[in-house]
Amino acid sequence: MKNIQLGRSGLHVTPICLGTMTFGEQVDEATSHAILSRSLERGINFLDTAEMYPVPTKAETFKTTEAYMGNWFAQNPGARQKLVLATKVAGPARGMPWVRGGSADLTANDIVEACEGSLKRLQTDVIDLYQIHWPVRNTPIFGSPYYDPSKDRPVTSIDVQLEAMARLIKDGKIRAIGLSNETPYGVHSFIEAAEKHGLPRVATMQNAYCLTNRTYENGMDESCHHLGVSLLAYSPLAFGLLTGKYDVSGTTGPDAPPLARITKYESTRKQRWGRPEALTAARTYNAVAREHGMTPTQMALAFCYTKWQVASTIIGVTSVAQLDQCVDAYGTVLSPELLKQIDAIRWEHRDPTQ
Repeated sequence: MKNIQLGRSGLHVTPICLGTMTFGEQVDEATSHAILSRSLERGINFLDTAEMYPVPTKAETFKTTEAYMGNWFAQNPGARQKLVLATKVAGPARGMPWVRGGSADLTANDIVEACEGSLKRLQTDVIDLYQIHWPVRNTPIFGSPYYDPSKDRPVTSIDVQLEAMARLIKDGKIRAIGLSNETPYGVHSFIEAAEKHGLPRVATMQNAYCLTNRTYENGMDESCHHLGVSLLAYSPLAFGLLTGKYDVSGTTGPDAPPLARITKYESTRKQRWGRPEALTAARTYNAVAREHGMTPTQMALAFCYTKWQVASTIIGVTSVAQLDQCVDAYGTVLSPELLKQIDAIRWEHRDPTQ
């Protein structure tokens, strides 16, 4: 795998990133460490986490994932220097009272304090890529398709958020910054503020991108291309829908995989990934993959791995075997005929997990 530059930063990463949001919920610490070690063995140099992980987020597990990773770094001297480490500060609490006491804002002090907490849990001196997990302002995210201006409220400005990031860079605590779950308006506003005031420039955008959610291609790709912002694609397998594990039994039947996320967690079923139309679209894509002699996982990952819009694809796994399967899919080529079929399915089903 050839390393790719993230935006205009000095960070260079592999086109596959290991996501860690399962660590501490579906995956115990020993297995988490085995996955991290195997990832390094397979040549992946990019890890992504967040202070709110694991998912689904809960008061009793909040911040556990970073702690698991920090323990692994402590047990594997030298590993940290080989890796690009990314984490995220949680945005406004959104009904989670354990996030900054349920605050509806994200202040400059919040950003600095969250970063310092992450550094301690990760047992590292610097975070390579520090991201805002979701916007501070009112935006349509996590399955909400429409912007409602009546919900706008006074919050910390983008300028002030960037000033906090500048302070962290000056202090040597972070190297580059990124956004997540953002909109074209948001990324343009961050870049404009950075260029106007000489503040840190956003290097990355971490948004959902997969066969059942290609909304990034509805204008965000043009924005990021011209602004020099790299896409980190998360949920390339649509929370497991694009692995084929739900194709026969669905998400609620007696034979559904009991430990799979959409089966196990009611909160996930109620979100975008659990929509009936999402399962219908995924089954259609999965059938096409099998027609072309591929597993659904292989085709779904190859789609992300080969798109010009994607700098690095974030894979989330619960076992070493799943990790190997995801890495082995790298290099798979999708024929022009297959890509036309994929586009035809999207035309019919649109983006049910947006």
